[in-house]
Amino acid sequence: MASARHGTDRTTGADPNVDGKAEAIAELMLEVAQCFFRIRALGQKTGLITSWGGGAFGFMRSLALLGPLTVPQIAQMRPTSRQRMQRLADELAAEGLVEFIDNPKHRRSKLVQLTRKGAARYDELNAQLMAIASTMGVALDEADIRKTAAIVRQLSDDVKVRSERLG
Repeated sequence: MASARHGTDRTTGADPNVDGKAEAIAELMLEVAQCFFRIRALGQKTGLITSWGGGAFGFMRSLALLGPLTVPQIAQMRPTSRQRMQRLADELAAEGLVEFIDNPKHRRSKLVQLTRKGAARYDELNAQLMAIASTMGVALDEADIRKTAAIVRQLSDDVKVRSERLG
């Protein structure tokens, strides 16, 4: 039964004026957001995410996969500020996990690269992530998981474009 006041179905919470695909996308976005907060909490408990919320693992993963990068390059890959990534780079450097090296393409913007200690720590964290991931979603098929990841990636790209348009 639709509520005259809100225009929603009291039994499902659905708005009859919204099409099924839009409703499904909205539900997916809300589920992804909830999942993100759960992942972040788990990451903080396991050390994959630093206590102040910065993604040390993701930062080191970028360097492990792409090689030395500038802080602005790393910030552009994420929905975050250069200042936040600089703070994380400084924190990781203080722990001896990354180091700043000269950038042949730009004198003032140093490159950040993993140290041996940082590469070893990244390998440990990656192994920890794989151990956690290997015990999750046991009832799910790998092809379905990969398809879901592709769908979430596509929606994420769409959100990024829309966000950039808004400034």
